Amino acid sequence: VHLQASGGGLVQAGGSLRLSCAASGIIFSISAMGWYRQAPGKQRELVATITGGGTTNYAEFVKGRFTISRDNAKNTVYLQMNSLRPEDTAVYYCNVASRMTPQHREYVYWGQGTLVTVSS
Repeated sequence: VHLQASGGGLVQAGGSLRLSCAASGIIFSISAMGWYRQAPGKQRELVATITGGGTTNYAEFVKGRFTISRDNAKNTVYLQMNSLRPEDTAVYYCNVASRMTPQHREYVYWGQGTLVTVSS
């Protein structure tokens, strides 16, 4: 399974960006999908996740500003980021939990990351 993330860039504080992450390859099913981020000198941290049934979970620092969604027909997860702050600057990574066939176990795959830079 290959994950292609896009949508990162440079934005001023208060602005918005929409990240996308499309999964391709041999995919029987995808359960959870999520976004994580890693700022320079810091550990990777969870931003938001969404289950196959659409249940979402957000880190406290993005609640009310970011929205995660998914398009199951396109095997794609999105992250709408509003009211961006300089402290949101990081490389954003997507991940999915996917099964190739009903007989295979589920694996977690990671995208390559997309850089989001928020200027003050």
